[in-house]
Amino acid sequence: MAQHDPINLLSPLAGLAQLNERSREIFRQIVESYLATGEPVGSRNLSRLIAVPLSPASVRNVMADLEQLGLIYAPHTSAGRLPTELGLRFFVDALMQVGDLTAAERQSIEGQLASVGRAQSVEAVLDEALTRLSGLTRAASIVLTAKSNSRLKHIEFVRLEPERALVVLVGEDGQVENRVLALPPGVPTSALIEAGNFLNARIRGRTLAEARLELETALGHDRIELDQLTQKVIAAGIASWSGGDNEDRQLIVRGHANLLEDLHALDDLERVRRLFDDLETKRGVIDLLGRAESAEGVRIFIGSENKLFSLSGSSTIVAPYTDAAGRIVGVLGVIGPTRLNYARVIPTVDYAARILSRILGG
Repeated sequence: MAQHDPINLLSPLAGLAQLNERSREIFRQIVESYLATGEPVGSRNLSRLIAVPLSPASVRNVMADLEQLGLIYAPHTSAGRLPTELGLRFFVDALMQVGDLTAAERQSIEGQLASVGRAQSVEAVLDEALTRLSGLTRAASIVLTAKSNSRLKHIEFVRLEPERALVVLVGEDGQVENRVLALPPGVPTSALIEAGNFLNARIRGRTLAEARLELETALGHDRIELDQLTQKVIAAGIASWSGGDNEDRQLIVRGHANLLEDLHALDDLERVRRLFDDLETKRGVIDLLGRAESAEGVRIFIGSENKLFSLSGSSTIVAPYTDAAGRIVGVLGVIGPTRLNYARVIPTVDYAARILSRILGG
């Protein structure tokens, strides 16, 4: 039997993008079968799927070359082939034809977001955008946004230790955030109660940024009304809201249940469990999405290209959105298995981010 050198698959220019047409067709069918079913595909089935008549033996020869190039692999002995992460990246970058949303889908996204945007808060618009994305893509939807978008409803101080307290921030949208605060020595419980009353009288309906400005002004006017320890508690609370280390960022995830659909094996269930664990580690997700804020258009992270989700074998497709001044203020997208329908998800994320930017821009 003749030896097959995978270099012969390439033109003199070399590079994976120069695969000959026969090899491209077989590779495309392997990837599209994986994206549709999640299952490996064998040479006999491929010989029936491809347009150019080839025997299963000829298909196996091409598959061997594609495997040597690192584009496909066999999950089990004598099994069919699946694309590798490198293969998926090559497919997305060089072979995939990105689809377009139908007029009805575009109208649905724009109509739903616009109606919410006219009547409600930024939080409501973001939540609707996530709901629409999750429904259209059958994946989990994610948004990274500034915490200052959230309006406050209530604050409470709970003493943990003599010089440490838990600050509980409750937003009008139901979001609850806990922060540990260092207390000045000798602060009595009465000072914590007084500080909470002082803050609650002034923060309701304000964002964190607005609350900081209001409180700094109020402290200057009302110092006589407050004892020194209470003033220190309030000042420490304001300082803890000043951001740093991405503290002014929040991650919202919707559609977890979509990730539990269409599981084929215990391995799939374990992958989803790891993904849920990753999503609970919000700091890492925030750092990842923060990298996409400096990019124009859609960013795609496949499998181990993103170290955070490497164990769960997940892909992330995100796009930044902007405010009225054209400043990037957040990132919107989806996360799901590596066999996402990239051709459909990419334009959906892109369009949702552009509509969100238009609405937030007024």
